[in-house]
Amino acid sequence: MKKALITGASSGIGREFARIFDSLGFELILVARREERLKALANCLKGNPRIIAMDICGAENAKKLYELTKDDNIDVLINNAGFGVWGAFAETSVDREIEMLRLDVETMHVLFKLFLKDFKAKNSGCILNVASAAAFAPGPYMAAYYACKAYVLRLTQAAAFELKEAESNVRVSALCPGPVATEFNEVAGVNFSVKPLSAKYTAKYAVKQMMKGKTVIVPGTYMKLAGIASKILPSSLALEVTASIQKNKMKKSEK
Repeated sequence: MKKALITGASSGIGREFARIFDSLGFELILVARREERLKALANCLKGNPRIIAMDICGAENAKKLYELTKDDNIDVLINNAGFGVWGAFAETSVDREIEMLRLDVETMHVLFKLFLKDFKAKNSGCILNVASAAAFAPGPYMAAYYACKAYVLRLTQAAAFELKEAESNVRVSALCPGPVATEFNEVAGVNFSVKPLSAKYTAKYAVKQMMKGKTVIVPGTYMKLAGIASKILPSSLALEVTASIQKNKMKKSEK
């Protein structure tokens, strides 16, 4: 039986990934801080998933997770754990941003690298790193978050290129969704300015494209068009557009 390791599995897209892979017959390892939520999710699944309730923020914690699971012969890694911080860069909490960097970048990087080495050695496996449509442009009023997700996207693309040149069967993908109806906006303190996609649709689309070997996965027509526009627009105009979107979120959050 194939195995999938999913981080950030207790809610949102991570929870939907768990349901999808369970329906596909995978043996699951579900990771998140909130044990009760993991147990509640496990009770809804057909399989008997292994639950790991731990904080994986930062390199050392990521290494601990790897040590706990490296002998499980993982076939799929869903690198999903992360959160965002909203506000003007000069005014946001540096401690909260460092925590975000440690989870969104450091943890993702360590798990990606360590499991990729194992996957390359056996010449099989899939890794999905959850980035964001935010990766396509600089993001005033969520500057650090946008930068984090650009890191996730570019690292994944570079690794995918290396794997292709090495003629490896390992596939790596970056999921770049726009707004998704999850707890993300509550944690970041924002309201979306466009109608969000459902977490179920986003996860289902991501799994389908990942299995096809797609490197950059962008669910939804609106975000696909936005991604194209970000490549065409001058950076100064892209900044203005992004800033306007974020300010609109601020107005909605203040209501």
